[in-house]
Amino acid sequence: MTIENVETRLALEYEAIRRQEYELISGLLEVLPTVDNLPEQRLAQARDALFHADHPFLVVLVGPFSSGKSSILNALLGEPQLLPVGPIPTTDRICIIRWGEHPERITTAGEADTVFHPAPLLQKVSLVDTPGLESVFQKHEEATRKFLHRSDVVLLVMLATQAMTARNLEYLQMLKDFGKKVIIVINQTDLLSAEEAESVRDYVLDQSQQRLGFKPDVWLVSAKQGAAARSGDELDRIAWKQSGLSRIEEYVDDQLNDVARLRQKLQTPLQIVQNVTRSALEAVRANQAALDGYQGVAANIDQQLAAQRREQEKIVREINGEISDLFGAAAMRGSEAIRDLFQFSQALVSLWRGLIELIGLSGLLRRGQGQSYVRAAFERRKAFEPIAELPATVDKLGPRLEGKDLQDIDDLVKYARREIDALPPVIRAKIIGSVQAPLGYDRTALQQVRPALEALEDEARQLETDRLEQITRNTMLYLVVWEAIILIVVIFLLAGGNRLFEAGQPNWPFFALIILIAAGLLGLALLPLRGRLLESAYTNRMLKLQTRYIAELTKAADQQIEYGMRLRREVVLPLTRLIESQTHIQTEQLTRLQTAEQEIASIEATLSNLGKRRLPGLRG
Repeated sequence: MTIENVETRLALEYEAIRRQEYELISGLLEVLPTVDNLPEQRLAQARDALFHADHPFLVVLVGPFSSGKSSILNALLGEPQLLPVGPIPTTDRICIIRWGEHPERITTAGEADTVFHPAPLLQKVSLVDTPGLESVFQKHEEATRKFLHRSDVVLLVMLATQAMTARNLEYLQMLKDFGKKVIIVINQTDLLSAEEAESVRDYVLDQSQQRLGFKPDVWLVSAKQGAAARSGDELDRIAWKQSGLSRIEEYVDDQLNDVARLRQKLQTPLQIVQNVTRSALEAVRANQAALDGYQGVAANIDQQLAAQRREQEKIVREINGEISDLFGAAAMRGSEAIRDLFQFSQALVSLWRGLIELIGLSGLLRRGQGQSYVRAAFERRKAFEPIAELPATVDKLGPRLEGKDLQDIDDLVKYARREIDALPPVIRAKIIGSVQAPLGYDRTALQQVRPALEALEDEARQLETDRLEQITRNTMLYLVVWEAIILIVVIFLLAGGNRLFEAGQPNWPFFALIILIAAGLLGLALLPLRGRLLESAYTNRMLKLQTRYIAELTKAADQQIEYGMRLRREVVLPLTRLIESQTHIQTEQLTRLQTAEQEIASIEATLSNLGKRRLPGLRG
């Protein structure tokens, strides 16, 4: 495989991984802004990481002000006046130095300026100058800290006379926590002898090992000697080597060859999003832990609503029980009235009434008495008084349901407001709507059922007695006719009996007479049996009316209960909706972030193999 083919394949591999990173970060930027309590700087880091792969490789110089960062950069690029230098803080903005055909400085409204310069070194790497970390101007340090996450390699610059101070140790620890490749650059070594310079180098390494547990690379340089080496028409290579700045060029030329540079360049945004994803997962899990307590609130509300529905249904059952008792009392009293009409002791009275019906005087008699004897019997037993009590019993249902609804709603309002006040401010701010009791109450369901119930009450009072009146009259007519037929036959037998006996005829007429008398008595005895059948029919009819009555009332009550439950749910809806939505959001956040973690691991595995199969001599 030719070098050209290797480079083409490497470019394709790089672009494929870069596209994976781009899509990964784009997806994260959809979910990260929705994560509560995620530091804004993490979100800004993710945004930077989105286009970081398209930026040149970044080497960032940090350190105390006047440590010589700008001087080192001027010497590296062979332009003494490229960046201002001086004994006081001269760099108050981040400055990104990139390759450009023509020198140019672009100042933006943000925290970073861009300087374009045609130095050959900048075709391989971009250099970043930062405000002093120990600057008296606090904003310098803040700006530098914000920009560190974008760096690929960090050069921590120290003065040889102030190497590894407590502050520098703190900076080194901070950079280590950022997960960056850190190289310590000790400047102004020209002020030291060779032995003193090596002693400083050893001291820095020992302090780093003792205090931080690792030994970074340490380069000894002199920006002053480097600038002098470039002051002539041609570079003084011996002086340049002695200045130590050649180490930076060697690092770019040797260590950051194509494969290593591309791999490191792709690794940088991956490290950024890995840190951001980890922070986001921690925030989501913390948010979920906080929300878990409010899951209990939603479950408690559901339990309260279920219990309140059961209490309302219990009220309906109690009223229905009272209605059943009233119908039962009406049925019992009506049965007693029917029994009065058809008992055996009333047989002669029934015959008399039947005779009157037969000769057509019953209407006149009823007009004289003012009512029928059936209704009179029902009145004596007060059979309709329980029916008359039904409206008052039904009327108790509405106020009881309404009173319970309003009390429960008031309790729910207090509960929901208390729980909302206890929510973290960041979650409480997301509530839509307010928790308050409804301004009105709709009683339509129970009001609309009254006509249907009244019709059933009228049916129980009127239609049943009219039907019984007709059945009773017919029964008495049948009885009169039956007894009249028997009486006529008996008279006939008695009238012709003596002649039959004198003629020596057998005595069968005597037995016939006995049978007829028994038949007459049997007719009278069937009267109570007929009454029992009517009692049973009456009771069954009242039970059917009771069932219809309770069904109508229960249907209306269920509608009223459902209305009350809807009011309850609407009262706590801002709270329950918030809990439900936050649960859904955080579950989705957790899933997407965990998926991102897996994608990061997959990209890392792919990245580790970048450019592995290539010609000997290509380093990576």
